[in-house]
Amino acid sequence: MPRENSFSDSDGRSLTPDLEDEPGRMPASPTYETTASPPSSARNRQPVSPTKHTTTTRLSFAASRPSGAAPTTEPIHRFRHAVRKVMAMHRSTTVIIGRGVGAEPGVDPRRATADAMYGGIHQDCVIEVADYSSLRSSFGRMTNREFVNLMNDPVASEREPWVKVRWINIGGMSWDVIKAVSIKYDLHPLALEDVFNARSQTRSKVDYYNQHLFLRILCHELSDVDEPYISPAAQGSTLTDLPRSESPVQFTDAEHEMEMREMGKGDFGEDEKTLRGTTSRRKPKPLLPTTRTDVSSKPRRSTARAETLDPNEKRRADEAALRALKSGERVNVKVSPMFIFLFRNGTVISMHSTPNVELTQPITRRLRQRDTGLRTSADPSLLVQSLLDLIVDKALEVIDAYHVKIKKFEREILLKPKVTTVRNLHILSGDLILHKRTLEPIKTVIYGLRRYDVDRAEALIDMTAAGNENIKVVGFMSHKSKIYLADVFDHMEYILTSLEMFAGIGENLINYTFNMASYEMNEVMRRLTLATIIFLPLTLLTGYFGMNFDNMWSVHHGHSDLVFWAIALPVMAIVLPIFIVPDIKRMVHYVQKRMVTKKVVKSFKTA
Repeated sequence: MPRENSFSDSDGRSLTPDLEDEPGRMPASPTYETTASPPSSARNRQPVSPTKHTTTTRLSFAASRPSGAAPTTEPIHRFRHAVRKVMAMHRSTTVIIGRGVGAEPGVDPRRATADAMYGGIHQDCVIEVADYSSLRSSFGRMTNREFVNLMNDPVASEREPWVKVRWINIGGMSWDVIKAVSIKYDLHPLALEDVFNARSQTRSKVDYYNQHLFLRILCHELSDVDEPYISPAAQGSTLTDLPRSESPVQFTDAEHEMEMREMGKGDFGEDEKTLRGTTSRRKPKPLLPTTRTDVSSKPRRSTARAETLDPNEKRRADEAALRALKSGERVNVKVSPMFIFLFRNGTVISMHSTPNVELTQPITRRLRQRDTGLRTSADPSLLVQSLLDLIVDKALEVIDAYHVKIKKFEREILLKPKVTTVRNLHILSGDLILHKRTLEPIKTVIYGLRRYDVDRAEALIDMTAAGNENIKVVGFMSHKSKIYLADVFDHMEYILTSLEMFAGIGENLINYTFNMASYEMNEVMRRLTLATIIFLPLTLLTGYFGMNFDNMWSVHHGHSDLVFWAIALPVMAIVLPIFIVPDIKRMVHYVQKRMVTKKVVKSFKTA
């Protein structure tokens, strides 16, 4: 059976086998300790006990051979052994790089695979650590190295007895910082996967784990420039845009043969070329990823083709072109995720992608004041409630900006409808729909924290286990925090109803603009039709009397132009009423209503 922290193929065989299975040394890994080992008989009598975070692998070349046998130095055997080792390393590298469909979910910072995948993620973070109680408080700001050293030092990171709540506020995303805090506080791998694989417009959610509560909330902030939320990978920052899972691609026979030849060229002399054939002169590729571009969603067999066919690049180009077309009269909103971890021991960890802590400064100022409810309660769940309230307050500022903008567009439409205003309303309506999609899950999160906190905490306990029958279930949120969450829930109700109202007003203004354009067009056609009706008989008679015939009784028998009017006026008197009867009826109906209205008003005045 494969050992823990090892790779295996489709048949269940370990690709990092013991010495009894395959001779040779394993490549060094950050999660293994490579030490010398006694002979196999002594090793069977003395089992090895692994340490807490590492697995001790004892290697020996002599253990793979019978006692007294000479070392295998034949070139053909060395070549076969090198081929088998390269194939095993290829398969293990495929597992590391290609997180395929059905791959192991989560990010475990103790594994070498996590270092290979996310080790290139680095950013100069701003980290604040606040310890407080109702009587005392302590605040500090650290860099990446200082914080990592603090987390690795069990004595320095230990909280003092007077500390009731410790708040670790991390601004920025860096693998060394997140790895240190994850190992120190045992963050769940699934929560870390949500932290590193955040995408644009990801839904806000809350997850319950045995050791902590995890929240991912999208924060909406007003921005001075047109800066909608883009995935960090699209911005070129440190986070990865790898999908959660994709199919691992197997190596082809040609690639296997090429790698075997390259490995054979590095291990043997020139006289062994007859066993390998002609070798390639190209530089061998590293097996493990060394840069972020090496960790891609699909193996790049041709760089030019990958650039032309990469769906992520095409999507980002389309998004950039769409943002350029939408620039103008719009509310610039920046949407970024915030991650919150709540522990039962009073520790709260918050993370956000921007390398600053300006967003959470209002909470820090409240903690510095001794008379605030957040400080006097010394309740970690109330701190989480304050962070949620801060995010909702930022969303309220966005709603106020949309209110001002919709009033401006309404005034322009009522004054004089323009196609430019309709374009701005169309863009605004689309933004409102997107914001409603990202803001509505926050309401569900708040409702779940208030209503189902105890039920979800109870679901984490195995009631069938011995000793858990009479255990008292306690949720992560206190009663006081649930009371204050009710106010946050009301604010979210106002935000969502305002979004619906603004979207409805924008749709009505667009419909009003097109209705007014249709009405004006109908009025123009009505005037043209009325003019045509009036002059149609006159045009007909004019054409008749303008014909050049020698014998015309109406002209050559002593008649003048009075004959034209004698015929035209009776014809118009008959034709016009026939075509204007509907208009005459509407006019009579309008006059009747005005007379009835005046009589009613006079009756009220005399009474």
